[in-house]
Amino acid sequence: MSNKDQTDQVILRADSLSKRFAVKSPGLFGRVTSEILAVDNVSLQLEAGETLALVGESGCGKSTLAKIFATLLKPDSGTISFGQTLIGNAGSRELREVRKKLQLVFQDPYASLNPRLNIKDILTEPLKIHGDESREDFHKKAVEVLDAVGLEASDLQKYPHQFSGGQRQRIAIARALISDPELIIADEPLSALDVSVQSQIINLLMRLKQDRNLTYLVISHNLPVVAHMADRVAVMYLGAIVESGPVESIFTSPHHPYTRLLTSSAPKLSAKKRSELRNLPRERPIQRHEQSGCPFHGRCPKTQEICQINRPMLENVGEITYPHAVACHFPCND
Repeated sequence: MSNKDQTDQVILRADSLSKRFAVKSPGLFGRVTSEILAVDNVSLQLEAGETLALVGESGCGKSTLAKIFATLLKPDSGTISFGQTLIGNAGSRELREVRKKLQLVFQDPYASLNPRLNIKDILTEPLKIHGDESREDFHKKAVEVLDAVGLEASDLQKYPHQFSGGQRQRIAIARALISDPELIIADEPLSALDVSVQSQIINLLMRLKQDRNLTYLVISHNLPVVAHMADRVAVMYLGAIVESGPVESIFTSPHHPYTRLLTSSAPKLSAKKRSELRNLPRERPIQRHEQSGCPFHGRCPKTQEICQINRPMLENVGEITYPHAVACHFPCND
């Protein structure tokens, strides 16, 4: 499902991003006792028209990275470019334009919509903030995006509590669409929804991508959804990207032991192979600031001394056109 005819430009580029959070002792005036490295020297790029999925266990840094991309958090080091704009050096006007073209869809549609506003006010709030539309056009654009997500103009005067979870997520998607974005960051957009509704939202997102030439960064624990939606996958572990590549390559030929652990339930694997992979240790990983070398070495069955001392860097193992990169001293090749 690659869109290489559209992907002739990089829409988002991150170089050597890192983000730390302070850990304080209990109490109102707790002192800083340590730091957690939530995002660890991450570099990646997203091409126009593609869907990049970011996967990994809870607490690995996926949502923190998404907030950095959305300019909701500042990295401690590294740079981010959106199109030709270097975000760290952007003035207020440039930053406002970036935020207009980069929108988010959050995990919980119940929490992401203001219960005191009707749907018209919720949808048109971005237009009021950016001030690019006349108020006469607000109603027209609100009706347009509601129609795009499968809702009616009569819903504009209703309030969030009058809708189901799936309908609320459609409203959240409509709100992201109303400023005509180029990139949508979707942070676990299906996890709060019933299974029966999830496929409808997946199909909606894929249709909107085609109709509006959108680019997606999708954060998800749901690997079947990732396999269905994504063009490329980046696998995070303790804040670092340990493997990235085309979705087909990641699911059928993972090279990093951690990626193999994640994909161990994939239906394409034989029962014997799934059984082997499920035997990998699954204890809670220690935080990145507490160790050196490869972040996965404490759980990896292939660990050797070098893994505990030297951190492996991402290196290509696939074709140049669709590079598959892995950060492992002893990548799996079978």
